[in-house]
Amino acid sequence: MKHRSNTLTALACVLVLLQASSAFAQSMEELLPKIQAEKNDSARFYLGFSGLTVSETNPVLDMHNADVLLVHGQMTGDKVSQVLGLLCLGYDYRECGSTAKALEYNIKGLALAEETGDPRLLSAAYAGITTNYLDLQEYPTAIAYGRKSMANAAKVEVNFFTVVGPLFLGETYLAAGKLDSALIFTQQAYELTMSSGIKDYLGAIYGQLGMIQARMGDPKLAESYMQLAVEEGYRIGSAKYINLPYTALAEYHAAAGRNDSAIVYAKKAIDVVQGTPFSTMVMKPAQLLTELYRNTAVDSAFKYSEMYKTANDSLYNFKAIQQTQLMTFEEDARQQELAVVKAQEDEQRHANIQYALIALGIVVFILLFLVLSRSYIASAKVISFLSVVALLIVFEFLNLVLHPVIGSITHHTPWLMLLALVCIAALLVPLHHRLEKWATTRLVEKNVELRLAKAKKTVEALEKPAMATVTDDH
Repeated sequence: MKHRSNTLTALACVLVLLQASSAFAQSMEELLPKIQAEKNDSARFYLGFSGLTVSETNPVLDMHNADVLLVHGQMTGDKVSQVLGLLCLGYDYRECGSTAKALEYNIKGLALAEETGDPRLLSAAYAGITTNYLDLQEYPTAIAYGRKSMANAAKVEVNFFTVVGPLFLGETYLAAGKLDSALIFTQQAYELTMSSGIKDYLGAIYGQLGMIQARMGDPKLAESYMQLAVEEGYRIGSAKYINLPYTALAEYHAAAGRNDSAIVYAKKAIDVVQGTPFSTMVMKPAQLLTELYRNTAVDSAFKYSEMYKTANDSLYNFKAIQQTQLMTFEEDARQQELAVVKAQEDEQRHANIQYALIALGIVVFILLFLVLSRSYIASAKVISFLSVVALLIVFEFLNLVLHPVIGSITHHTPWLMLLALVCIAALLVPLHHRLEKWATTRLVEKNVELRLAKAKKTVEALEKPAMATVTDDH
């Protein structure tokens, strides 16, 4: 039965992947009804992730999508959506160069993922934190999280995060100078990519293998991998992932003293990103060309020096604009979080109002029963106690109903709020005394009537035997 269950789960996930790929072009707002209707956690995982696919091209737009998914998860209690939203925000902040904010969101995502125990969410969360500690150059910590990501990924079907887990781990080992381990994990990422068909990062894998081989002293194999990375960039139509291996090839040949080849690849790296959203990526190859031409072609050196300067200025301006966009996003996110909290408070207040009405109804029913019942004798102390309870419930009910109005009028100033509540109590207390006096008076009258009726019956019961005795004597 367990094997059958696992088979069915894997089949369901494959179907969800197909559904997610068809929803690729949909906005997150369009995906939300499908996500909310889907009861299976793994299916929601893939649906939610299918709407978070623009981080490499427009991190700010991706932040919007992630925040929409996060708020949806908070309002519906869906932890899958919350984790994906938080982790995507962490990734996008990393893309924008904010390691601290990236780590903050990834830690929040990991905390929620740990609550669920879902290995898909855990593998994604650990992978995200791996990149943060890689950026901080805390390689042992990054490696520990990377291994946790892979351990959880091994429990589920192959997905995007089971591929990038070993890729990030290989990148960490490469940065730490442990080339053998870097090669092992990068090759594992390649094998998973080819066996699953999830080739989003195949170009990055080829490029990483090229850098590893270059460091290991195999220039021919290194260049072959970098050329494959270029081909993969063209295959997926990504100017960014064509520029990166071209730039790596240019730097590789320049380091080996092959300046002609370095110039060719550096120019290709520049050409491929000009007129695209990645135009600032001309900086590295332009800087390299400036150095290569400095002593041989002054005009060319000046040309590429100006290109570098323009790109640097553009990058600075872009980052300034991006930071403004991030500030706007953060304020929007804060307002949305406040809206979620307010909605939750309103829902809780409505529930409390209902509870107060139910309690008041019960107490009033008991009071009316005691006062109006024609057969039950009750104490005036019981009536007094129940009337106090009813007063407190009515006061709490009015407080719940009027609290938003009072808060808006007084702007939640404590002493004004207290004054308003005292005024409400001042109106209720005299009314309570009148009702209590009426109930007590009515109760005493009813009890007197009941006792008189009972006494009358007792007298009649005693008189009947006496009358019968007198009759017998006669």
